[in-house]
Amino acid sequence: MKHLLLFLLLLSSTTLLSAQSKTGKNTVYFPTKEVWQHRSPADMGLDTAKLAAAIQFAKDNETKAPRNMEIAQALSFGKEPFSAGIGPFSTRGDATGVIVYKGYIVAEWGEPSRVDMTHSVTKSFLSVVIGLAVDKGLIRSVQDTVSHYVPPIEVYNPAAIGPGAEQLGQPQLLYPFASSHNSVLTWDVMLRQTSDWEGTLWGKPDWADRPEGNTSEWMTRKRNVPGTVWKYNDVRVNALALAATSVWRKPLPQVLKANIMDEIGASDTWRWNGYRNSWIVLDGTAVQSVSGGGHWGGGMFIHAYDMARFGLLTLHRGNWNGKQLISEQWVKQSLTPTTAKPTYGYMNWFLNTGKELLPSAPADAFVHIGNGTNLIYVDPGHELVAVVRWIENKSMDDMIRHILAAFRQ
Repeated sequence: MKHLLLFLLLLSSTTLLSAQSKTGKNTVYFPTKEVWQHRSPADMGLDTAKLAAAIQFAKDNETKAPRNMEIAQALSFGKEPFSAGIGPFSTRGDATGVIVYKGYIVAEWGEPSRVDMTHSVTKSFLSVVIGLAVDKGLIRSVQDTVSHYVPPIEVYNPAAIGPGAEQLGQPQLLYPFASSHNSVLTWDVMLRQTSDWEGTLWGKPDWADRPEGNTSEWMTRKRNVPGTVWKYNDVRVNALALAATSVWRKPLPQVLKANIMDEIGASDTWRWNGYRNSWIVLDGTAVQSVSGGGHWGGGMFIHAYDMARFGLLTLHRGNWNGKQLISEQWVKQSLTPTTAKPTYGYMNWFLNTGKELLPSAPADAFVHIGNGTNLIYVDPGHELVAVVRWIENKSMDDMIRHILAAFRQ
């Protein structure tokens, strides 16, 4: 009798597991490059009307900034010194979004296949490329000083055959981490935007990016101890990108493509651009050092579906369909609050520490954010990824509140 009961119990368990497998309730879905399955909100247990209301909210709160990104940049940063664009710009499309639940697309609007600038969401791709260098041992530790990894760098300028007499004795190479302050900066403080890196790169001085305080002290201010003060600064981000290029000894877009984008089935339409003057000589070849955003043009040009794939990768802590593309340790570090800015991890992983950033979202949610506003919202508890493009920055929390309302039955 006992053997019969045991047999029936095993049979029942096997039948249940088989049923779960058929319904997909016990599996994790990852899209292929060719096919990304859609599911209706109702089939996934979501409130269709509330999800429709969320989409309408996104459309109603489209950013009021000009669609021409060059004009929008001038309006946002035109008062900064040396603010002229030096990289490519584009004209954006309609308010756009993609909502992914348990791996399936349950909603989309606008022009999700349109390749547009994604501005500082680019920084999250940059930080991942640095994470790959750590995972592969090219960078031993984020606590190492960057200066030990960056040799003198020659700027690629084929028009400059040789220096004239007036340039005799002037530096002909870049030394981005040679000053007494820069030489002690670690990868960690650079990733957290707490480095206070000093200098000029690609014609942009660090002090000219979102300048603060007394104008007479911009160039002579006291340097902050690394790690103590957080400041969002694209010149410093570009210095980090240059350092990472030196470590990889190849263009960062190639690194990202081979190790991340191809693996997650991203399209062949995304591009990562630098500036017209950010070319260096690397192992005898002209290589462009890319930018970390669109502050002066450039950065990642990408469509919403590829952004959603990246968000899905970060939702699963760097794992894609059983393959660990980014180490769990790196994702953990990226999600660790910065002491000087608890809502910021590694760039550009914005954290919801204390629910300060998004009061309507869970505390463990995080967002990859760029100007526009472009955002990739990642919510592990809800198994949710939401890409929202061209929404007013002040409407971010309300947008997430509308999306999450569809989960509350």
